[in-house]
Amino acid sequence: MSRHVIAVYPGTFDPITLGHEDIIRRARELFDEVIVAVAVAHHKKTLFSLDERLAMVQESVTKWSDVRAESFDGLLSHYVRAKGGKAMVRGLRAVSDFDYEFQLAGMNSKLAPEVESVFLTPSGRYQFVSSTLVREIALLGGDVAQFTSPHVWQRLMERKQAGTKP
Repeated sequence: MSRHVIAVYPGTFDPITLGHEDIIRRARELFDEVIVAVAVAHHKKTLFSLDERLAMVQESVTKWSDVRAESFDGLLSHYVRAKGGKAMVRGLRAVSDFDYEFQLAGMNSKLAPEVESVFLTPSGRYQFVSSTLVREIALLGGDVAQFTSPHVWQRLMERKQAGTKP
């Protein structure tokens, strides 16, 4: 009997980077379907609106038929259950990420014990790339084209020209 295993990769993706795309690419090799869940992000002040972030993620994942992007609000464990997910994929870039992610995984295992947390590290060339750094560098006039897909870079340049400050 064949099972269709769904994984959810949540985040704010403000903006999505090539590091995120690397994690998505690798997650889709492990699971039958990957849902990139773009969080409303009540706790963060984002540069891009939810609709903008979702559109950038959707454009980034169109190359994969087994990946889709959706937005979500509320508890991640509720969202994953509602989607039939069996795993939550999280990216770990450095030891500093581990402490927070370990706490989050522990809490999620209590809220949804049937869902596994799966940690992936990005490829070496993306281990230092974060949305926060990409946003700040772009808005301060630095070149971030090597860290994002062209459509994301374009949105960052438009936002910089509009005079948005980090």
